[in-house]
Amino acid sequence: MRLKTLEDLSVEILDFEEKEDERYKTVYEELACQSNMTEDEQKELTKRVTGEINMLEKASSQLRKAHLAAARQADELKTRLNEGKESEKRKYLLRRAPANSVIDYEESRQKNFAAGINFYKIALICISGSFAGVIIEMIWCLLRNGYIESRAGLVYGPFNLLYGVGAAAMTLILYRYRNRSASISLVGGMIVGSVIEYVLSWAQEALFGSTSWDYSEIPFNLNGRICLLYSFFWGMLGVMWIKSIYPRIAKLILKIPNKAGKIITWVLTAFMIFNAVMSFGAVWRWSERVHGEPAGSVIDEFFDDRFPDSRMERIYANMEFGN
Repeated sequence: MRLKTLEDLSVEILDFEEKEDERYKTVYEELACQSNMTEDEQKELTKRVTGEINMLEKASSQLRKAHLAAARQADELKTRLNEGKESEKRKYLLRRAPANSVIDYEESRQKNFAAGINFYKIALICISGSFAGVIIEMIWCLLRNGYIESRAGLVYGPFNLLYGVGAAAMTLILYRYRNRSASISLVGGMIVGSVIEYVLSWAQEALFGSTSWDYSEIPFNLNGRICLLYSFFWGMLGVMWIKSIYPRIAKLILKIPNKAGKIITWVLTAFMIFNAVMSFGAVWRWSERVHGEPAGSVIDEFFDDRFPDSRMERIYANMEFGN
């Protein structure tokens, strides 16, 4: 015996609804004659119709959920079908990114230490994103301006937590939509990137009285911290990230043995925490020097000696302090 499909059930619901329309014509006639009813008859009619209204509202809510579930499943099946066919095929001598559904299967099969979304995967993505973002922006600066300029956000190494946090946040938010159409990733990327950019810009100015970017001259900006143009770029990055970059990183992580992967992750995480703490102290002390604050402790003297203005200006080439 063939099991009923969602399509069969939806047809039955529509047929049932047509029959209900006929029944409600009688109810409408009763409602039109309320003024001729006794008080008890009116109460009984009100009770019966109120029950019908509650039932219809509940049914409407459940049908909306069913509609969204069916649309989501159709979109995911279509995406998995199309991406699965093209997964890792060669095109123009470049290998395509593996489909996310393929990565999901391999992570489950291998019982990888960073399967799904957990601390290890998010930490590795944050660290690798902090590094890759700086390298890409330095290359872009070279191509656009003809010279290399630091885009680092930490004092040790080419790392910038703006990119790392952005990559981690996009992974956390967009992961559930990894097997859905690219339009969802576009909107999600716009929202995630814009929120991160705005919060980090506000935090930098509040803590250090400095800014590293200002979009005031670009149309459709919000307090100069974000703008529509760069929000769209964030959206495009979201699509590239979850459809191309993330599965490539996840595939590389799959090649790392579980024990070694956990050790590497903890070592790199400890380094990044140390790097972030030192960077915070160095920028804080730099801000004090810019505003004429003399060293008031051994720690201040340490940062003045290790991170003088000349070194900080090389690292944070675009940072500007307000008066």
